[in-house]
Amino acid sequence: MKTIAKLFCIASFFTVFSACNKHTVTRVSPDQQIDLSGRWNDTDSRLVAEEMVKDAINRQWRNDFVNKTNKKPVMIVGMITNKSHEHIEAETFIKNMEREFINTSTIRIVQNAEFREKMRQERADQQEFASPDTQKKWGKELGADYMMFGTINSIVDAVNKKQVTYYQVNLELADLETNEIVWVGEKQIKKYVTN
Repeated sequence: MKTIAKLFCIASFFTVFSACNKHTVTRVSPDQQIDLSGRWNDTDSRLVAEEMVKDAINRQWRNDFVNKTNKKPVMIVGMITNKSHEHIEAETFIKNMEREFINTSTIRIVQNAEFREKMRQERADQQEFASPDTQKKWGKELGADYMMFGTINSIVDAVNKKQVTYYQVNLELADLETNEIVWVGEKQIKKYVTN
């Protein structure tokens, strides 16, 4: 009898415990700012991309190029290296940058080296397997005028249950023909976290 009572108590405990730890999921807008840990997040990536693209397209280099060539600059958003203390997915930031540039309708973006290779493989397959009237021709790729590259760095200062994290994103835009750097951008984010 004691054993049955003990089993009943254990079962009741787990029932109450599992009810208290109910897992919930709520869908929110992708644009909604939610900071949980204080680490770099999707909002940082999006806001930094928006501000840096806005700064880049409003500088003199673009006017000089348009006045000289009478066409939109073609750009590759190249390697952006994460040198911060956190795991930051640089590809997400690169895609944010590409989207912002394209949405301004003032810059044309071409694929980076990795994707260009994949597209060339697809084009090579088409030469063998696609009908001749739908094959995409070689030598029609859009050559880039500029390449953007940069780094994401961070500095952390912490004591007891307080922490300040400083992020600095540095980007540079270089002329692919002359290697001249035509624009340098910098954006900082500072976060104060208490636990």
